[in-house]
Amino acid sequence: MMRTTNPDEIIRSTNAFWVVGIGASAGGLNAFKPLIKAIPIDSGMAYIIVQHLDPSHESILVELLQKMTTIPVHEITDKVEVLPDHIYVIPSNKLLTANDGILNLTARPVKTQKSIDLFFTSLAEVHQNQAIGVVLSGTGKDGTLGLQAIKQFGGLTFAQEQQTAAYDEMPQSAIKQGVVDYVLTPEKIIHKLIELNTIYKNKLSSPEDPVELKTETVFHKQILNLLEIQKGVDFAYYKQTTIGRRIARRMDLLHLEKKEDYFNYLKENNTEIEYLYQDMLISVTDFFRDPLMFDALCNKVVPLLTANKTNNESVRVWIVGCSTGQEAYTIAMCLYEFISQENNKVQIQLFATDLSEIAIAKARAGFYSASEVENISEERLNRFFSKTQNGYQVKKIIRDLCVFATHNIISDPPFAKMDLVSCRNVLIYMDAFLQRKAMTTFHYALKENGILILGKSESLSKSADLFNVLNEQEKMYAKKIVSGRFIHVAAKSQNHSSPSSVKSMKDQKLNDDFQKNAEQVILSKSPAGVIVNEQLEIVQFRGATGDWLESASGKPSLNVLKMAKSELAIDLRSILLKVKTTLQPHVKEGISMLIQHQMTWVTIEVIPLLHTINPYFLILFTNVKQVPILSSKHSTTEGKTEINPHEIRALQLEKELSQTRDDMRTITEDQEAGNEELLSANEELVSGSEELRSLNEELEISKEELQSTVEELSAANGILQNCAFYWKERCWKMTFMKVMKSNVHSQSWEIVSCF
Repeated sequence: MMRTTNPDEIIRSTNAFWVVGIGASAGGLNAFKPLIKAIPIDSGMAYIIVQHLDPSHESILVELLQKMTTIPVHEITDKVEVLPDHIYVIPSNKLLTANDGILNLTARPVKTQKSIDLFFTSLAEVHQNQAIGVVLSGTGKDGTLGLQAIKQFGGLTFAQEQQTAAYDEMPQSAIKQGVVDYVLTPEKIIHKLIELNTIYKNKLSSPEDPVELKTETVFHKQILNLLEIQKGVDFAYYKQTTIGRRIARRMDLLHLEKKEDYFNYLKENNTEIEYLYQDMLISVTDFFRDPLMFDALCNKVVPLLTANKTNNESVRVWIVGCSTGQEAYTIAMCLYEFISQENNKVQIQLFATDLSEIAIAKARAGFYSASEVENISEERLNRFFSKTQNGYQVKKIIRDLCVFATHNIISDPPFAKMDLVSCRNVLIYMDAFLQRKAMTTFHYALKENGILILGKSESLSKSADLFNVLNEQEKMYAKKIVSGRFIHVAAKSQNHSSPSSVKSMKDQKLNDDFQKNAEQVILSKSPAGVIVNEQLEIVQFRGATGDWLESASGKPSLNVLKMAKSELAIDLRSILLKVKTTLQPHVKEGISMLIQHQMTWVTIEVIPLLHTINPYFLILFTNVKQVPILSSKHSTTEGKTEINPHEIRALQLEKELSQTRDDMRTITEDQEAGNEELLSANEELVSGSEELRSLNEELEISKEELQSTVEELSAANGILQNCAFYWKERCWKMTFMKVMKSNVHSQSWEIVSCF
């Protein structure tokens, strides 16, 4: 009898153990037998078997498997709770999905549906990195997309060794798609699972050894730095659990146990770097993946995007992490259908980007196998695809709408003025720092009221200040209008060094919250101040700042230079300029000003907040009663200051004059640098103009060549027509002569016969 638990207990229990989904079709029983026999009674994992069964016959698989093991084997009924050390078997004529530790059954539709893909996908979404997928013997390609989903969420994937499979189409399909971590015999699959699960449990139960943890961290950083040097992609802020699994898998495939051996192997073999890099870039996509989301997109979002567009204006779309192009072509089809139906002349510009050059090459070609287009309706398949010998190709009318390119959303400049940005199932690989940075990039890329679409397992997280919720269930959000502008800052310096000389890249996780970062600085400093962004707009006040800042008359503004009192504005501008240039803290003392009718000397300190996504600066103000500049120069041996007010004023004026000269020198240097940049930009424009002129000349030459070719073809056509007419006339004459000769000959015979 199933015990009842509340949902929270179910979620906790499902997070405590691995759930292994096992899929098979033809020949599955022969594969199940050695696998079930190899499972120990206390493995601590749950096993769920999904097999293609004849819907018209009752399955006896439960009875057959129970004879081979002492572990309880159950036929699944609706809403069964998953427990460790149990085996669950799908009944015939049913579809199975996982939902928060509960197995749900639904009637199998008349149209054949990939039951293994369906279950594996739901398993991945619920159990994420604790979901395990196993594909055994079978015909067809069911299970491949499900393994993609499991791998996407950080789970492990297995396939049966082809030589031991009665029918190897299913495991072979998954292996060819590159979504299988381990290819083993059924019994070795269990042995490997037990080994990996034991390591996983030991890490959870035993306290972390600081020395071992530091060694592993340095090892990962060395490998990631090597990847960055060779491939130009920084994985430092990607989720380390996923990275660790990918590295462990490559070591296991190469039979290397020591981390040093694998690192040395990587340095000596560029091929292995490519393999590891492709392993990091998990390619998971499909046509009309998540039908409910695409229904909302086609029926609700697309009309919004085109509502205010006039003829010949463009709907601009950016698909981030497009993989092999299925999602890009899906959105292109939705837009094309709606615009064609409305007889609208709105143009479509669709940009699809990904890190993988291999995936982009396939996307550009637009060739897909029959199994990859199964989710497309017959009507769309006939309208938008051309049948080829090995599958289908997207027709040119849709391919021409899409521009595919390799692009890194973290380090490369973003696209701009987009109506729609789709970034589905990309952010789940990134930590909070990169997620926030990506969100600021998308916010910049979108037009006013532009729409952002995320994946099912993604959310706005700490970026709720940038977007409004449009459809929470389908993860659709609308851009908010916020102050400030996007500043593109690379996540890491572009200057690379050799792996041997690389120090620890980041000893502490960077804090993406500028408020907390500022609080850490202010803990040791009591002065009041403000936090400003790159545009010098005040984003937060820290304490009472009325002595130094006040609202200017006219239009309200939070610009710190406009709010600073006149005595401080020039010095504050100079300090901020130095700090923005050097990214080092700077202090300015002895700035005189009247506060409450008394002469007071102000100290301004500006500190850059470097550990933030975008640059911020902390400005601290302090009032000093004694003149700081005079404290050391005019003190007597008794420690008393002997100076009259006139000398104080004279020294203050000297200091202001010196500062003014420094400011003028800085402004002059900046102006000269600006002039040089303008000159360089002008030269680039001239060069670009020359290139365009050259291209125009080439086009003109091509046009003339085409015209001459057309004239030659016209002349040749005229000659051919004349020849055809002459030949036709000659043939007619020859025919006439033959007829006449024939008639004369026949008449001659008639005359002769009369005699």
